[in-house]
This record gives sequence, C-alpha cells and structure tokens, in this order.
Amino acid sequence: MYSTPEKIYRRIQKELLAGAIALVGVLLLGTLWYRFIEGWSWEDAAYMTVITLATVGYGETRPLGDRGRLFTIGLILMGVITIGYIVNRFTEAVIQGYFQEGIRLRQQRRLMKSLSGHYILCGFGRTGQQIALEFQAEGANFVTVDLDDASVEKARQLGYVAIQGDATLDDTLLQLRIDRAICLVAALPSDAENLYTVLSAKTLNPQIRAIARASTREALQKLQRAGADAVVSPYITGGKRMAAAALRPQVLDFVDGILTGADRELYMEEFRLDPAACPCIGQTLREAKLRSQTGALILAIRRVDGTLIGGPTADTMLMAGDLLICMGTAEQLRQLNQILGPIRPQQLPRPPKH
Repeated sequence: MYSTPEKIYRRIQKELLAGAIALVGVLLLGTLWYRFIEGWSWEDAAYMTVITLATVGYGETRPLGDRGRLFTIGLILMGVITIGYIVNRFTEAVIQGYFQEGIRLRQQRRLMKSLSGHYILCGFGRTGQQIALEFQAEGANFVTVDLDDASVEKARQLGYVAIQGDATLDDTLLQLRIDRAICLVAALPSDAENLYTVLSAKTLNPQIRAIARASTREALQKLQRAGADAVVSPYITGGKRMAAAALRPQVLDFVDGILTGADRELYMEEFRLDPAACPCIGQTLREAKLRSQTGALILAIRRVDGTLIGGPTADTMLMAGDLLICMGTAEQLRQLNQILGPIRPQQLPRPPKH
C-alpha cells in the first residue's frame, strides 16, 4: 500500500519513537531505583539519573554502595546505547532526507483530500505518459498512480501529481478519492491489472467513467463486460489510424487537429442538457438559435436511450439529458456553454480552457 520512500519514512518514525520510549524507560528506571532502593528524594533521584545518562562527569549526589555503583554502571551503558541508537536513526533520517519526505507526504495527503472532479490515470508507461501530455495540454485536473518507483519519480519531475501504489487495490483508489473523480483511465501494462482496476473502480463509484487499455480482442470484450465505458486497444486503434492515414490523409489530419494538441484553432466538446439549468430544452435547433448566437456547430446528438442523431437538422428537438457533440473555437464553445447552462465537473469534462 505504501511506496518505498514512505515505508522507509514510516520505519524511521517507528524506530525514533521506540528509541524515545526506551530513553524514557531508562530515565524512569534510574529515578525509581535511586528513590526506592537508595532511599533518596525524588529531586535527587531524578538529578542523579539525568547526569548519569548525560555522562557529564559530575560527582555522586550522595555516597553509593557497591550495589548502587553496579546499577549506575548498568544505567550508563543503557543510556549510551539508547542515546547512540536515537542519534544514529536521526542522523540517517537527516542525511537521506526522510524528514523532507515526511513533509512531502503530508502535503500529498492534504492534496488527496482536496481532490474533486478529477481524472485518475493508472499507469505511467508509454501509453500513460501520452495520456498525461494530453491531459496537461487540456488543463485537466488529474492524478497519476503507478507501482514503479522510477515511473512515479519521472511523473513528479514532469510536474504531475503522482503517487506510488497498486491501482488494483481498493485502498489505493480510495486514497485517490475515486468517490469524487469523474473518470478513471486504466493504462496499466497488464490486461488483468486493467480488469481488476475497472472492477474496483466501478464497485467503489458506479457513476465513474472508466476507460481501459486492452492488448487483445478477448481482453477488450472482458473489460467491456466488467463495466468499462470505453476500451481502447493500441494495436487495433493504431492499425485503423494507419489505414485511415493511407486512405484519407486529409480527413485524419483534420480530425487529429481538433481532438489533440494545445495550440488548436478548433475544438470538439460535449455538453449534457440539464433540465434544471438549460433553457433550450423542448425547443428545436432553429428555435434555440445556438449556431447563430455562438457560431458553434452541432455535429451530433445522443439521446438518453443511446440513439445517435448525426448531423441534426433545424427541426431536431432538444430534449432533457441529450448529449450534444459540438465543434468550434474555444470562445464559441465557451459561449455555447453559457447558453446551455452550467456544467458540473462531476458529470462532464471541463470546457475548453482559456
């Protein structure tokens, strides 16, 4: 559950705590001995114990017999061993930077608690790195998780929020606040890991949109049965795109230009019509005048029952729950967003960034 640096930090914490408890125990043992065995006052007993453990070289507070001197020798040895152990652990923690790691972990916990309306990227391999680049280009709020130390460190060096953990475990997903996330992308190297991740995600948050990577057609089908909303096979998708690049190069360039990249002129975005906020429900596209007011183009409408209307006409009715797939400049889509009503990030991706 914990990353390697976090495990070491927690081990150092426990060792320092054990050393402090041992030191307190030695102090208490010495004080009780001098108080009840030697018959000294509490003040003298405590003072004698402290100067003995500190090895400052002061003389005896009161004369000691042979038994008292033997105990004092043992007390000195216990004190030297205990203090030496504490100093050793503390020095290691300072040199290795584990206190800084503790500060980073506390900051990370605070960040995890504040996450909301975010994307969870599971796996930071070659596929995960490309997904992170697209998320960053879009200004999406996302966090990545990977079990490999080197991958997590690389993600942090690139400025991403990353934690080390096993995405197939419920505890890890809960730490990533999956209950508040809007989408999970399973880009782990193994189909089995992606399957477990999707199953766990859908169990913890049935409303989350789960997207998974699959290496084979069989894995693709299993992930779909497991509840993945979309399954992408790099080999199948790559083959289709290569064929499209050969047969329809200009079409592919145009589609790529509006789907990816940070410096696009045109964007594609989707908008859900919320009956509580959208004033256009019950109107036709002609009556709503969305194109004339914003300049954005309505490419398709998906009804609540899944029916897809491609190239809707002016007489197409806008209904509650419709998903509008639109194309336009960033400014046009922002104006369209204002007309259709506020979009809650828990339900839909963010509008195009400024």
